Amino acid sequence: MTSDVANENCIGWAARDPSGFLSPYKFNRRDVGVDDVSLTITHCGVCYADVIWTRNKQGHSNTKYPIIPGHEIVGIVKEVGSNVQRFKPGDHVGVGTYVNSCKECEYCDQGLEVECSKGPVFTFDSIDVDGTVTKGGYSSYVVVHERYCYRIPESYPLASAAPLLCAGITVWTPMMLHSMNQPGKSLGVIGLGGLGHLAVKFGKSFGLKVTVFSTSLSKKDEALNLLGADNFIISSNDEEMKAMEKSLDFVINTASADISFDVYLSLLKSGGVLAMVGVPSEVKFNPSNLIRGRRSISGSVTGGTKQIQEMLNYCATHQIYPNIEVVPIQYANEALERVIKKDVKYRFVIDIANSLR
Repeated sequence: MTSDVANENCIGWAARDPSGFLSPYKFNRRDVGVDDVSLTITHCGVCYADVIWTRNKQGHSNTKYPIIPGHEIVGIVKEVGSNVQRFKPGDHVGVGTYVNSCKECEYCDQGLEVECSKGPVFTFDSIDVDGTVTKGGYSSYVVVHERYCYRIPESYPLASAAPLLCAGITVWTPMMLHSMNQPGKSLGVIGLGGLGHLAVKFGKSFGLKVTVFSTSLSKKDEALNLLGADNFIISSNDEEMKAMEKSLDFVINTASADISFDVYLSLLKSGGVLAMVGVPSEVKFNPSNLIRGRRSISGSVTGGTKQIQEMLNYCATHQIYPNIEVVPIQYANEALERVIKKDVKYRFVIDIANSLR
C-alpha cells in the first residue's frame, strides 16, 4: 500500500561528514508495506553510538553520509499495513537498535533477532529492505516492520521509554541471561552513566545488593542517595577494592575506558560472571583468575524482540524510570558534545514532537 505520509518529505537532522555536525535535512521514507507500522516520532534518546557513527569512528566500516542518528525511538502509530495485527493508529510504540533481520535463522526463531545469522538491519546507517540507507530517530517519523516495534504501556511516559530501547536493554539482557533477577544476590556496576544507572535501578528492583564502582568521588552521593545503591567504591582505591574480594555474584562493566580485569575478576565469588557491555580498547587478564573460582567473562549487546517487550512491561509495572534531561532537536550538537564529556545525568532525550519543524 502507498501512504500519504510516506509521499511527504520526512524532516530530520543529519551529519554530512566526519565532523559529525548535525543540521536540518529532508528526505523520503519508504512507503508503508503490508507488514509495516508508520510511527510519528515524539522522542528519541541520545546514545554514544550517535557520536561514533556521525563521526565515522566505528572502525569496521565507513559511515554512509548523510547520516541521521538515533536508535532509542518512541512515538505514536499513525498508520499500519493491511497485515498488521499487533498495532493500530494511536498506540504508543518504541523502536530500538535494529529494524529488520532475516526472520528465518535459529536466532530469529528464538526471538533473538539482534543475533541474526545474516546480521540485523540497524536503525541507522544500514541497508533497508528497499535498498536505501536506514535513517534514525532524529526525524519526524519512521516506517518499520511491526516485528521490530514494541508496545509501550499507556501509563508509561514516552520520554522515559526512549533510553530503555538501547541503554536499558543493554544491561537488562545480561542480567536476565545470568539469572541476576533473584533477590539476595550481589551485583557490581562499573561506571555510572546512561547504562550504569539503569543497571543500578534494575538491581535494586530485583532485590540485589548493589555496589557501584567509579573513578569519580563526585558520583558517590548520586549512587547511594539518588539511585539507592548499597555501596560505592572508588576503583583506584586499592584497600577498598581488596576488601571486596570474592563478594560479588555478578559484575557488569558499562564503561568503555580500560579497566584491570584481574582486579575485577578477584571480586567475584566462585562461579561469578564479569559481563561486558562497555567496549574497552583491550581485554587482558591472567587465565588463572578465571580457572580458579570457575569465573567467566561474558559479552552482550542489546537484546531480542521478546526481551525488549518484557523489559518495557517490567519497567511500567514496577515504575522504573531512567533519569533523563529532555532537550530540543536544536540542542542536538551540544548534547553530543556533552555526551563525550560525560556531562549528563544520565541520558539525553530529544523532544522531537515539540521542536522538529
